Amino acid sequence: MRILVSVASRHGATQEIGTVVAEVLAEAGHEVDEIEPDDVGTLAPYAAGVLGSSVYNGRLAASLRELVDRQEGALSARPVWLFWSGPVGEDAAPQEPDDVRDAARRTGAYAAQCFPGRLRPAELGIDERAVVARIDPEPGDFRDLDDVRAWARTIAEQLLSPRGPGG
Repeated sequence: MRILVSVASRHGATQEIGTVVAEVLAEAGHEVDEIEPDDVGTLAPYAAGVLGSSVYNGRLAASLRELVDRQEGALSARPVWLFWSGPVGEDAAPQEPDDVRDAARRTGAYAAQCFPGRLRPAELGIDERAVVARIDPEPGDFRDLDDVRAWARTIAEQLLSPRGPGG
């Protein structure tokens, strides 16, 4: 099965999560294309999709929102999984942005999964630093790639299930 993995990532941490998902799906025997949201054209070759985005300022990345706008009908016609990353800190509780629910509803996504993110203040631009200064998050890498792999294995199993995804 050919699967699209499309991830919007500002500083690479969320893209690395998408790459782990793509690797697990490929290990399960799927053909996987990793394409940035702005570069996704037709979805005709894909039987399923995994969409991911970093979250800044409480919103999914614009490029992922625009992909959903452009391809809503095609995405909702195939199995789709959605993930987002962003919470940082040992005790950070995920606060689901409203546009995650909207993207999940519009694409018919089976799951909207949140993964902790990574914050490296030295990588941030001046505008990002201003936002970070207001909320004072804990810097560091809080991603658990074993959790990402487990989630991706669940997707692979659902795709191979005779009942299909969600079954």
